[in-house]
Amino acid sequence: MLYPSATPSRFVENLSGIWNFKLDDGTGLDAGWQNRPLEDATTMPVPASYNDLKEGVDFRDHYGWVFYQRSIAVPAFVRDQRLMLRFSAVTHHAKVYLNGELICEHKGGFLPFEVQLNDVLRDGDNLLTVAVSNVIDYTTLPVGSKGGMMGDLMDSVMGGDNVEPKKRNDPNFDFFNYAGITRPVYIYTTPQTHIEDITVVPAVNGSTATLTYEVEAAGEDAACTVELLDAAGNKVAESTGATGTLVVEDAHLWNPGAPYLYTVKATYGEDVYELPYGIRTVRVEGAKFLINEKPFYFKGYGKHEDTFPAGRGENLPMNAKDISLMKWQGANSFRTSHYPYSEEMMRLCDAEGIVVVDETTAVGVNLGFGGGANFGGENIETFDPQNGVQTQEHHKDVIRDLIARDKNHACVVMWSIANEPDSDRNNGAYDYFKPLFDLAHELDPQNRPCTLISVQTVRPENDVTTELSDVICLNRYYGWYLGGPDIENACQLLRRELQFWTSVGKPVMFTEFGADTVAGMHNTTPVMYTEEYQVDYYKENLKAFDEFPCVVGEQVWNFADFATSQSLLRVEGNKKGLFTRDRKPKLAAHWFCQRWHEIPDFGYKA
Repeated sequence: MLYPSATPSRFVENLSGIWNFKLDDGTGLDAGWQNRPLEDATTMPVPASYNDLKEGVDFRDHYGWVFYQRSIAVPAFVRDQRLMLRFSAVTHHAKVYLNGELICEHKGGFLPFEVQLNDVLRDGDNLLTVAVSNVIDYTTLPVGSKGGMMGDLMDSVMGGDNVEPKKRNDPNFDFFNYAGITRPVYIYTTPQTHIEDITVVPAVNGSTATLTYEVEAAGEDAACTVELLDAAGNKVAESTGATGTLVVEDAHLWNPGAPYLYTVKATYGEDVYELPYGIRTVRVEGAKFLINEKPFYFKGYGKHEDTFPAGRGENLPMNAKDISLMKWQGANSFRTSHYPYSEEMMRLCDAEGIVVVDETTAVGVNLGFGGGANFGGENIETFDPQNGVQTQEHHKDVIRDLIARDKNHACVVMWSIANEPDSDRNNGAYDYFKPLFDLAHELDPQNRPCTLISVQTVRPENDVTTELSDVICLNRYYGWYLGGPDIENACQLLRRELQFWTSVGKPVMFTEFGADTVAGMHNTTPVMYTEEYQVDYYKENLKAFDEFPCVVGEQVWNFADFATSQSLLRVEGNKKGLFTRDRKPKLAAHWFCQRWHEIPDFGYKA
């Protein structure tokens, strides 16, 4: 799916701004709120999560539908064009109405969807209503549980003959279930005969790059020309036809920390689309991860799209600040834990040279553990056909949509199929995940490496990641959840596990390791939750990582503190960040600044 860009043939209008808004009382859809202007509506900015923008638990912990509404009008001079309404992300289920007519639905809160307006748009003002549900359960990704953190205790206290438990979401994951229209909404135009999609695949031989392209178009047959422009706008290659190749002599490669972006300019009939494009190669060889045929070492983080008060709402200034902080630390990468990040962030990473592990929304696909959050749920096998998760078909849709959106990004070097799932081959994980890995490899024209992020509760010898993953990605908390506060002895267990992964013969990467740390809490003798303990934790873990040549990366958990559901296990959120939620550095942030500037992006451990 192409990003909505203005070109000589395309017009884009951003519908961001203040919309009317109302929480559903359980009757909204049946009562026809979508058919008329909302009564007693409040205001709500789009894009943003709604939870923290109005005071009170009714907003913060709302369960069910909410309604967004505004009027839209399209100028007469573009009415003969193809008119598209595009939502970059709506969390988690959207019903879109125009003048009371349902024009599209979408399930999944972190990827774009669109609908054509030509046949339903009236002259003058049109009433646009978006009903948004935040309900998560065993069929959604992320997964919602029937228990949640401390869930069964709440049920035992609030349940019974005389008390009706309040409906609530129980995330089977450890981050707050922010919801709403969280990314921009656009109306854009194309000619009726137009470019639907562009796919570009690079190959590099010495200083020569060959780009194989395919332009998908709709409408009447038309002439197709594809040009490649360098960063200065000079044409360096050209080809005709909807499929073909562009040959670039003395090609500038896209490298981590040293990005170079060409522009692929496609013309089909009257339609023009320009695609920023970085030329680089990615592959795995033995226990090495190669970018442009050089052994790369990942330095960075797991992250979250999480800021106050926008929640998971698009925050362009914070995106820019986060990239700046990464570069200050000498980091070169992050994982989009635990969902695809915004298209604007992906384009920024292309421009800034930040490497991305691109993750699906599959978090909480583990009913026995719940991604670190569900310690009170029912004892049900994750992949039980009757009572377990019912997510596989939706999981396939997410993979399709993610790869369709991000396949041309130079920054994306690996797909993460899931975070901390039940990946024990004895529990049905192989049958669940094998088709998903196959699908990702089939769909990605670059055939990037694929992984799943392995949870610490699955024994390594039983983990399907040994067979399915091209890169072994591990979430491990030796010295925190396991063995803390005795960090040194806990890391002996880490070394024992790394001996096993060395025998597998694949690259190993740590995608989570960390310790909760309260900013400003200090002690001369490091104790848990102090900034000194966090530094000691990282020092001991990284001593072990550095002893094993198969370890090709360290991504700490987390870049910054982030919001979670309330529980006895969290004090105003997860505090494992190197930075506070408002991006103030903890002691460990300075320690990593020194380490990562001393470690090269390429050739470490050579």
